[in-house]
Amino acid sequence: MNLRGLFESDVPRDDLPRYVAPLPEPLENLALTLAWPIVLVNLVGTAFGFYYYGFQFAQTPVEMWIFVPDSPVATLFIALALAAWKLGHRQEWLTALAFFGNIILGGWTVWVHLAFWAEFSYLHPAMRQFLIWSHAAMVLQAFVLHRISDFSPAATGIATLWYAVDTTVDYFVPVRGELHHTFLPLAREEPMFLGATALGVAAAGGVLLFVLALYLAMVTRVEKERAWRNAGRTSGS
Repeated sequence: MNLRGLFESDVPRDDLPRYVAPLPEPLENLALTLAWPIVLVNLVGTAFGFYYYGFQFAQTPVEMWIFVPDSPVATLFIALALAAWKLGHRQEWLTALAFFGNIILGGWTVWVHLAFWAEFSYLHPAMRQFLIWSHAAMVLQAFVLHRISDFSPAATGIATLWYAVDTTVDYFVPVRGELHHTFLPLAREEPMFLGATALGVAAAGGVLLFVLALYLAMVTRVEKERAWRNAGRTSGS
């Protein structure tokens, strides 16, 4: 394949507005062409993430471990979703989980690093930049998924249920042990700004990004249905 061919794809692209499909079409095509390398990168990120959360695993009851490694689970979701699509077994529910997870957890990490900028100064600058930009890339890759998913109501419902439970045990009702959000660089009750504590700032980011992911999934479906009507075809989902 020549260099130009990397930016071309035979995967159909619905005519969607920029606010639900912000990436240029050639960049989407490149991501689809390089789907297997992207799967590998996400699997490596998943493995690193599980290692990174080792200290938190040690302080969490085993039955709640599934709620601890949020970002690694999100990168695992998108790796599995892309792999399933490449193998001809597209799974709508898996793609929806990947979409929600990469927007929520990718965005949340950027949010907390900006909100707690001074408190994260203990990190090596290279590690800090890696964490910020790798998680920002998670958000970007989520916006390729509309090319391989119809965002069916059932799939969106599954993703909504999972991340509603995950957000609840992370910030509000831990069920077992402590709250299960990623460790913050200062005490949860520490005052921050606008009258919020550190936990409040972290929770606000998680809740707002959950709402954003749900909104984007729903309007992507609506805009796809509009595009299908305009093209005179219907979805099989």
